[in-house]
Amino acid sequence: MSEISVKSPRRAATVVAGAFFAAIVLTAGATLIPASTENIPQPAAPAVAVGAPGSIPALQERLRRLPKDDGAWGALGSAYVQQARISGDPSYYPKAEQAVARSLALRPDGFAGLTAQATLAAGRHDFAAAVRYAEEAVAANPYGSLAYGVLADAHTQLGAYSQASEAITRMMELAPGVSSFTRASYDAEIHGDQVTARRMLEYALRDAYLPADVAFCQNYLGELALHAGDLDEARRRYELAVAADPAFVPAQAGLARTAALAGDLTGAAARYAEVTGRLPLAQYLVEYGEVLELLGRDAAPQWRLLTAQRDLMRANGVHDDLTWAEYEADHGSPAKAVEYARAEYARNPNLVAADALAWALHRDGRSAEALPYAEQAAATGWRNALFAHHRAEIEKALGRSSDAAALVRTYNPRFTPKLPALQRFS
Repeated sequence: MSEISVKSPRRAATVVAGAFFAAIVLTAGATLIPASTENIPQPAAPAVAVGAPGSIPALQERLRRLPKDDGAWGALGSAYVQQARISGDPSYYPKAEQAVARSLALRPDGFAGLTAQATLAAGRHDFAAAVRYAEEAVAANPYGSLAYGVLADAHTQLGAYSQASEAITRMMELAPGVSSFTRASYDAEIHGDQVTARRMLEYALRDAYLPADVAFCQNYLGELALHAGDLDEARRRYELAVAADPAFVPAQAGLARTAALAGDLTGAAARYAEVTGRLPLAQYLVEYGEVLELLGRDAAPQWRLLTAQRDLMRANGVHDDLTWAEYEADHGSPAKAVEYARAEYARNPNLVAADALAWALHRDGRSAEALPYAEQAAATGWRNALFAHHRAEIEKALGRSSDAAALVRTYNPRFTPKLPALQRFS
């Protein structure tokens, strides 16, 4: 599989495909710096599905034969991070930490180890550390596109959008392909350029040939359609993703979202039951809970499972205050939502965190404090109907006239405030 951009903490939790790690495996022990000092783009490494069955055992077998192979240790660490993300099992993170430590002990300036260290930090949502490690990896190998991908993702989460754009541009110069095109798509999306966002995903789809890559691209073309209110196109794209890779859970969740937003709550609930049974990620649990509540059913089991997942994540070094800020604001204690949102924003002052803090403050009766954060969330021109809805509600509470309410329908004519989690950008 090709490495896929992280884009957001929720998206990081759903999938990271593997050429990112395959390139490390295939170049283990070899120099990645070209003989010439000219800026020569490197061809993409042959795709290897590191997350596929047997890949981690294959690396382990290699290390039994070559225990001093720092590149293989780094690849193993990255493979563990990937497995944590696609399985929702955070117990892989401590294993990744051990493998990365072995890689760096053997070669402190090794590109594979440093890149894996950056990937691990990003997986645990420590994006400031991910930037530091990715910059070290870039210094070790300025021609390694993989580190630029992690750097772009981490800068995005830190709200450093110009730096993220620069890293993406460099990545595309070095290795134009699925990984760089998907990142360019998200960069365009958060700057309000849906045409470019869609075109970049189409470029990625054109280059994709492995089932998981095709599914990923079709899935996020579905997401673009969903958030623009085109449910028929969204459904078509999700179905194409499932056809490409029936095991690709995010597309199954997309079909559940589409069903719910089209009014088929019973069908959506059945789909969510299957999705959360296969992959009980926080985002899916919250979405399922909202659908159940709208149906008048008991969502308490989903909220209990959500709490258990939070505790498991924390125990394995993953800090995700964003999910809890959003959950508490919509379904729990607004005061707790403010605490979580402030913690998230302090670490990662991006657009999503700004919106979460704005909404938490508003729900806690502090709309005047909320408004600057709602305005920050709109600063890049992102056509995000949920953000616009939040700002409209805040300005309404303050007695101010606003164009935000009109923007909600402009951005997404099918938007409904009754199912907020289903309309968050994953």
